[in-house]
Amino acid sequence: MNKEVRVRFAPSPTGPLHIGGVRTALFNYLFAKKHGGKFLLRVEDTDQNRFVEGAENYIVESLKWCGISPNEGQSVGGDYGPYKQSERKKFYKKYAEQLINNGWAYYAFDTPEELGRLRAEAEAQKQNFIYNYSVRDELNNSVRLSQEEVLAKLENNEAYVIRFKFPKDERIVMQDIVRGEVTVNSKELDDKVLYKSDGLPTYHLANIVDDYLMKISHVIRGEEWLPSLPLHVMLYRALGWANEMPEFAHLPLILKPTGNGKLSKRDGDKLGFPVFPLEWKAPNGDISRGYKEDGYFPEAMVNMLALLGWNPGTDQEIFTLDELSEIFTLERVGKSGSKFDPEKTKWFNQQYLRQKSNHELLELFRPILVEKDIKVNDDSLVRIIDIVKERATFISDLWQQTFFFFEAPTEYNAKVVKKRWKADVPELLVELNAEFKQLEKFDTQNIHTVVETFINTKEIGMGKVMNAVRLAITGDAIGPDLKMIMEILGKEESCERIEKAINNISK
Repeated sequence: MNKEVRVRFAPSPTGPLHIGGVRTALFNYLFAKKHGGKFLLRVEDTDQNRFVEGAENYIVESLKWCGISPNEGQSVGGDYGPYKQSERKKFYKKYAEQLINNGWAYYAFDTPEELGRLRAEAEAQKQNFIYNYSVRDELNNSVRLSQEEVLAKLENNEAYVIRFKFPKDERIVMQDIVRGEVTVNSKELDDKVLYKSDGLPTYHLANIVDDYLMKISHVIRGEEWLPSLPLHVMLYRALGWANEMPEFAHLPLILKPTGNGKLSKRDGDKLGFPVFPLEWKAPNGDISRGYKEDGYFPEAMVNMLALLGWNPGTDQEIFTLDELSEIFTLERVGKSGSKFDPEKTKWFNQQYLRQKSNHELLELFRPILVEKDIKVNDDSLVRIIDIVKERATFISDLWQQTFFFFEAPTEYNAKVVKKRWKADVPELLVELNAEFKQLEKFDTQNIHTVVETFINTKEIGMGKVMNAVRLAITGDAIGPDLKMIMEILGKEESCERIEKAINNISK
């Protein structure tokens, strides 16, 4: 690429950052890193009516947790700041007035009531009201009014908006890296509001001005902005910046698990999975789940998101951020939406858990043990983790897979007792336990030898006694290799648990 790659993620602080937004940030980040460019974070807070306290900080913290670090922008700084639109008001009015002066925009003084009446009249005739060439010559705006009338209204501080003036009938041809050529006729388009008399621009003007002034080379954003592309392309032309216009890429939607519609918080609530990276505490007290608090590793969530709508071209599924940035291309982003799969997301987390060393997992598991006041030496814990981690998806699962190492059973699963604890089992276990007590070296090999000799002598099946021993050791039909459990517990603890079970269950 000839020019420096500069991309931006520009969320609005109107609530928590959805994982769809995280994916947009990720694709921008990967693209910038691939091309040795800059990834900017810009906060687009021009819509003050929808501003939510705490949302901006949530966005910053979410990106930080995901490892998607801006090179420049809000919370980081840089040469093109400020990076919050509410702090950039001075830039926008100048360009809005420029558009009026060169005939690409006009003042509109129509009141909300007047526009509401026009929409109602159109609906009554089963039509859509579009504020464009077809009606603007007749409405309360500077296209119809004389210059003197417009000046008088402005001097009287009448409320107004500045609207873009689309040509009456022009074929607008646009290029999109993901979707190819996109064509729209201007007669189908609304004269969008660009600026309001309260001194704030709308998203359309602000994002174009900011992208130009911040030298953005590529605009990579969700497909919900595709209908706005004709206006944005025309704004570059109207402002005389056609040669500096960035390239556009509109990303496909992340769909519900059913594939029917865009993934929403409601889907997560209904099916039991988060749609936000971090837990969100709304100003009204509502709390929404987050991937972090649900026990997901950030790298697992990011890996999962990378493959929603993008294809690496191989069967490989596990990628680090660095690996992704080396192979990421916008050309491999699909046009169709991608179904979100909660179970596949868990699978990714499981893969990342398995990749971690036993010592890493021990440090992540330690807070749970401390909370439960469990005191076991690290060497034993590492051995325990080693034999159960293949069974875990989350760090919290490690407790469910290991609790019986730390706590002797105080009760026994009734269903397992009924199925495994037959009338002759107590007598057999008394004899087998006596054999265990004779072992000088209580390890898996010797335990196996004792059991094998015992069942051959008694002419019974392995399951007859070992299922009962497992019940005695764990309180249930659970756990990894039983001989390994017994070796880690040691002879004294293992034999004691068997005796306890013989006494308690037999009663």
